[in-house]
This record gives sequence, structure tokens and C-alpha cells, in this order.
Amino acid sequence: MDHTYSPPGVAAQLRLSGTPARRNSPTDAELVASSARNPEAFTQLFERHWQAIFRFCQSRAGSAGEDIAAEAFRVAFDRRGRYDARYGDARPWLFGIATNLLRDHFRSTRREEQKLTRSAALEPAAQSADELGELERQLLGPQLATALHGLPAADRDALLLLAWADLDYEQIALALDVPLGTVRSRIHRARQRVRGYLETTEYDDVRNEA
Repeated sequence: MDHTYSPPGVAAQLRLSGTPARRNSPTDAELVASSARNPEAFTQLFERHWQAIFRFCQSRAGSAGEDIAAEAFRVAFDRRGRYDARYGDARPWLFGIATNLLRDHFRSTRREEQKLTRSAALEPAAQSADELGELERQLLGPQLATALHGLPAADRDALLLLAWADLDYEQIALALDVPLGTVRSRIHRARQRVRGYLETTEYDDVRNEA
């Protein structure tokens, strides 16, 4: 029988979020495995990780973040049969799904922005998949958006999974399905870009005050 996972409503999500795990509670991998026989077991996985996934998605996509986070859990539920049971912590898996959905969202948003530009009889500037959309720039804030401007989207994803999702390098490699060395390179490039921008900005500020 096919089952469709429907996350609890917002009020229930807030009540469930932050609930400490009980001692001897099943691992995420055990919950995923149990949900193959009993889909309700997946609700426990949702309860553990909804708030973290929601905050990450909301930080990157604003008001669309809630729908993206909910979709991430629906996708995870549909793919639970492919979960690698060697990993007891499902966060990299969930954040990886959420990151892919965010990429899709940003691509769609960029297409809509280009359509609006064309409808206003303006010549749309060529925009690559790596460029920040208007919403992303607003949510990142002026300093971080400027620092990350032009950085490959894959590098941004790795950096934000480190900074905002609190994943370590190995977990980011799992989330993005890339080698650990690739994650190190991406984060190194992103950090250099941010550090270089901040150092330049501080120098300009000091020079302007002189």
C-alpha cells in the first residue's frame, strides 16, 4: 500500500520542536527502517529534525522556506527505502534533500525574475546559475551577499551547510554526495572570498575614517 507523508501543522511543529531525545531512543536510521513497516515511525524523525531543516530553509528562502522544508520531509519519506542504514544521523540526508530543493527554488525564482524583466520591456542581463537572485541577496544581507557574489552555487551551499546547518565536513560530503576533498576545496574557496571581502571592507572603512 502506498503512503503519503503529511507533516503536522505549524502549531504542532512548534510544540514538537526542541523536544529532547529520550535516553535509549532509536537512532534516525532505526526510525527510517521502522517506517518501512510502520509509516508513523517517520513522524518521530520529523519531530527531531523539523526545526533545524525549517530554520535552514527559511534563512535561505524566506517565506517559501516552510513549504520547502515540508517538501524535504515528503521527499525523504518517499525515498526512505534508499536510506543508507550505516549512518545513524539522518541530518546530512535531510539537509541534502533540502539543499537540492532550494536550488530548484532559486532557479525557478531567477526564471520568474527574468520574465518580469522582459515583461517590463527591459533587456534582461544574462544570469548564470551561480549568481544570487534578488531574494537570496536580501536574505543573506548586503555584506554576505556581496562577499558571496559570483561564487559558484556549490561553494555557497557547502559554506552555508557548515555555518547555518552546523554540519561538519564529512556530513556535508554526505549531504552533497561529493568527496570529502571536494567539500574542503569548496569551503576553502568560499572562506577566502568572504575573508578577502571583509578585509577589503575594513581597510576601506579605516581609510575613509582617516
